[in-house]
Amino acid sequence: MATLTAAERTTGKLTDAFSTPVYNQDGKSVSPDSRTLQDVVVDFLEKDVGGDLKSLKNVGNLLKKLMEENSVLEDQVLSVSSSVPPKVSAALSAAEEARCSLENLQKRERLISNTLHQHLQGAQPWMDNLSQTLNHVDTIERHMKYLRCLQHIEELRYRRYGYRTLSVLVSLTFSDSDDLLSTRALTSGQGVPSTQSALSTTPPSQAPPLCLPIQIMLQPLSKRFRYHFYGNRQTNSLSKPEWYLTQVLMWMGNSATFMEEKIQPILDRAGTAISARVELCRGLLSLVQDKVAIDASRLLYDDVLFCHLVEEVLQFEKELRSNQSYPAVLPGLLHLLLEDTVLQKWLTVERKMAVEKMDAMLSAEGAWSSQYKDISDMDELKAPDCAETFMTLLQVITERYRGLPCPSAQLKFLGLQRELVDDFRIRLTQVMKEESRCPLGARYCAILNAVNYISTILGDWGDNVFFLQLQQAAVSLGEEAILGDLGVMEVGRLASLEGSLFEGLLALLDRLKGDMMGRLLEWTMREITEKTKPYCQDRWLSLPSQQDQSTMTLSSSACPMMLCVRDRLLNLNQVLSLSLFQLAWQGLAERLDNFLYQDVILCNHFSDGGAAQLQFDMTRNLFPLFGHYCKRPENFFKHVKEACIILCLNVGSAILLRDLLKDSEETRDVAGIQDPPPESALNELGVYCLAPCDVLILLKLRASLPQ
Repeated sequence: MATLTAAERTTGKLTDAFSTPVYNQDGKSVSPDSRTLQDVVVDFLEKDVGGDLKSLKNVGNLLKKLMEENSVLEDQVLSVSSSVPPKVSAALSAAEEARCSLENLQKRERLISNTLHQHLQGAQPWMDNLSQTLNHVDTIERHMKYLRCLQHIEELRYRRYGYRTLSVLVSLTFSDSDDLLSTRALTSGQGVPSTQSALSTTPPSQAPPLCLPIQIMLQPLSKRFRYHFYGNRQTNSLSKPEWYLTQVLMWMGNSATFMEEKIQPILDRAGTAISARVELCRGLLSLVQDKVAIDASRLLYDDVLFCHLVEEVLQFEKELRSNQSYPAVLPGLLHLLLEDTVLQKWLTVERKMAVEKMDAMLSAEGAWSSQYKDISDMDELKAPDCAETFMTLLQVITERYRGLPCPSAQLKFLGLQRELVDDFRIRLTQVMKEESRCPLGARYCAILNAVNYISTILGDWGDNVFFLQLQQAAVSLGEEAILGDLGVMEVGRLASLEGSLFEGLLALLDRLKGDMMGRLLEWTMREITEKTKPYCQDRWLSLPSQQDQSTMTLSSSACPMMLCVRDRLLNLNQVLSLSLFQLAWQGLAERLDNFLYQDVILCNHFSDGGAAQLQFDMTRNLFPLFGHYCKRPENFFKHVKEACIILCLNVGSAILLRDLLKDSEETRDVAGIQDPPPESALNELGVYCLAPCDVLILLKLRASLPQ
């Protein structure tokens, strides 16, 4: 157990003294709190000293002990009192900081409150204005709902009244010929108000007038159309012709079922050959025709809005013929675009837009790369983006003028397309000249692919039914802009569909393609011939003969040439279209065949071993390089193949052949007749290309034959 200090013991004793139960004279317990200090001391003395007088000698010790304990208690009190001020000071500091923070918060609160009050005062006018505006909107909405209700009631009333009286009206209209004539007189504008006489803009010579019942049905629609799409209405916008065009199409579509199910039976019972749906469409078209004619004349000096109007008219015509089943014999809107000033403006804008797009497509970053380059099945033509975009542009122009009802106008657009093709060809030629210093480069080959792609598409167009019809129209109309200065024979060929309207352009494109292909093969052969120089100077006369060809290897001097040919073929196959690559490798084989024949074979003498080595190099190494692209590549190296046959004949056969050829020459010189001809002997050996005189020259190059 821990040792207690004197103070603790004294404190404990005093505590025990206060806590010890005490009883009064009556024997009742007295509470420690009610006892006085004197009572405690008396109890303490009685307990520690008692009544024994001898124990008084311990009073001194007890006094000393109490003094010591008193001293200890004083020290403790002093130490406690000294430690209290720092804690109190810290508490006061914290309280001061809290007070300052509270004051700052109060200041911020007052500032924010003032700012908010000012903001509310400034926003109050806006809130008042907004409240007024909202009230105005609510009023307008209530008015709109009221007007819709009135409109709906009016439509219901009109339908009820109109359908009930329409049968009677049709019967009266078509009852007899006199009434019919009077009705036509009314519809032509005689005795009818002028919202009716303007319903039909088509002359009577082209289409019959609208019947009176249909005119009456069109009156509310005509009013609505003129209300919304004329004057200063926001819906009357030159930049939005699709608004009124779409509205008319909606009226046609929404009325189709009603006209077929309700009105058509009435017309059928009246014995008239009139289609109610078509008649309604004719009447609505007359509204649109007037509007388009007015807008077109106002947009002649705004290219963008004019183009938009033309596009919307073309789209309207397409939907009219397809979705509304409007007969093709009746005019729609396209004839409005054939008016001289409008048509000329259309052609001018088409040319301007096309030239701008050509400039943009040729200067684009990916102009000379193909978008299908990673898809081998779709990239046979390897057309660069600029060429494909250009032909798409021409196709879009074709789709725009395809539906025009006038062949003469269509031929004008065809002439524009031919001008654009020739312009694009000139641009390709200019770019090609810049790239002609590196014909083996990717861009040069891309230009060649572009020329070939355009030529291929134009060739297909020449067999297209639409362009064949235009070709017949050009011949029958004698269009000088299309036929130019063609002679009678050429015009006759066009009339018999033997030629094409694109023949002149195809000839120019083919000439450009031929020039570019020739330059490409020339550069390729220049590189190959440079690699072939050691092979041309090989020691063909001193090579020993080898009995077993299985042990033969490619001449070391031929390796650079073979590698160059292989690499160039692979590169051309990757960058050229399939048809162009066919021309390229065949042209390369022809040039290489002539070069090897002239510079290797005819410029050297051959021993039997040298001839065998030459044949091995050609048949086992060079020809197989081209075997990847055809089944019998030796047929494209006829001079080299047949020269190897002659050089590798055994000595006896070679001597007999030489004597036969010499005798045939002498016989021909004397009698002029050869029987049998020497070619038959050469054919038996497999020689068809070389002439007898060429064979004699080759035989003289053999060192093993006696001269």
